[in-house]
Amino acid sequence: MSDLKSQFETALAQSKTLSERPDNATLLKLYALYKQASTGDVTDDMPAFQTS
Repeated sequence: MSDLKSQFETALAQSKTLSERPDNATLLKLYALYKQASTGDVTDDMPAFQTS
């Protein structure tokens, strides 16, 4: 598991040194993958929607 963590840390560092900024769709996907890898599955309740 240590090797996997070091690969994640390396990929994270490399993502901060890209030669150009990715488009918004790519950034959103990268952020989603980062959050999944760093915090895991969502455990919070869904927000309540108010109808007025």
